[in-house]
Amino acid sequence: MHEGFLFLSVGVIGALIGSFLNVCIFRLPRGESIAWPGSHCPACAHPIASYDNIPLVSYLWLGGRCRSCRALISLRYPLVEATNALGYLAIFWSFGPGWTSVLYALLFSALVVVTGTDLTHKIIPNVITLPGLAIGLLGAATVLPVGFINALLGVAMGGGILWLLAWLSPYLFGKEGMGGGDIKLVAMVGSFLGWKPALLTIMIGSLAGSVIGISLIALRFMKRDDYIPFGPFLVLGALLSMFFTQSLLDWYQGLLGFGS
Repeated sequence: MHEGFLFLSVGVIGALIGSFLNVCIFRLPRGESIAWPGSHCPACAHPIASYDNIPLVSYLWLGGRCRSCRALISLRYPLVEATNALGYLAIFWSFGPGWTSVLYALLFSALVVVTGTDLTHKIIPNVITLPGLAIGLLGAATVLPVGFINALLGVAMGGGILWLLAWLSPYLFGKEGMGGGDIKLVAMVGSFLGWKPALLTIMIGSLAGSVIGISLIALRFMKRDDYIPFGPFLVLGALLSMFFTQSLLDWYQGLLGFGS
């Protein structure tokens, strides 16, 4: 009973914070304040009442439409709320109660915002990654299992490798490579998780991005020169690294024959 209540509370908190993440995803790329004005309909600007702003429940109750103008509400809103709630539950299940889970939940929410802004506006806000990097280093120096030196290496190696690739891209491929937002994103991940997960984040993100990109080109959904945001693929790598670092490393070493 006690454990069930804890999980329910974590899920509710995750959904509530997910509602705020929607505000961040919508307003940060536009340079708007995330504190003022209050929540309002993007179509008619009518303020949203508190009883119409209950995560997940209000969307279902209103049938996915604004109560005032009946405009469709983007499916992104309940998806972000549900994703953040499920992410918090997965973190609580994997790492248990404590400050480690709190900080990993903070990282998870930052990654949700990064995914949303990169998909909609091709922007990874500095206001998310730079404070996140600082919080990760502070957490590593105090409560996170990664340790401060490992976290520093994660920032240097994760961000450094992407910076080097971005610097080399015009010379090797004749065009600009990934943006500074991707570099800061991996540096932030490294500050929370350390250098091995940071490298895994880059490897998994690159592999996933290549497979998806080649598939979309082959199916003619996009052209070879079209831009695909890299941030969401790095986020995928970061999440897999957060939960499965050792399993992924063991698998990779076995693949190379190091485990035999």
